[in-house]
Amino acid sequence: MKLVSTKPLLINVVGKPAPQGSKISTRFGMREASQFVAPWRNQVVSACIEQRINEGEVITEPVKVEISFTFFRPKSHYGTGKNAEILKPSAPKFPTSKVIGDIDKLCRSTLDGLSVPSGGMLLEDDSLVMQLVAEKFFVPMKTPNKQGAWIRVSKLT
Repeated sequence: MKLVSTKPLLINVVGKPAPQGSKISTRFGMREASQFVAPWRNQVVSACIEQRINEGEVITEPVKVEISFTFFRPKSHYGTGKNAEILKPSAPKFPTSKVIGDIDKLCRSTLDGLSVPSGGMLLEDDSLVMQLVAEKFFVPMKTPNKQGAWIRVSKLT
């Protein structure tokens, strides 16, 4: 059976994507190991609100989600002085650094930011995601407001 999408929703989230990894046990219970996960999820929620995604209606049907994560290159990828804007030949082509995170963990934090049980407001639950396509790549530092994610959500019929 072929899944057909209808009228996709496009969400632009500005900020540094954070991977959702392990949890830490504290005397107050469990919490995320990374301090950056909650702010990223909040940025996903805020983007949905500000961009009036789906007019605030919660999606209760199966969906396909496509996510393009964008990251600024670190300054260490560029030369210094008069070469400050020139990429070093040794700079990696792809964002494979452990600091950036695994793509599956980036997806996990982002989908949680979309789903109601985790504080989101778009999906009734991230179990409604039937198809997931994700990529991550670098964008130039001088590009304003480009670090973050583009998320496309398509209802399936």
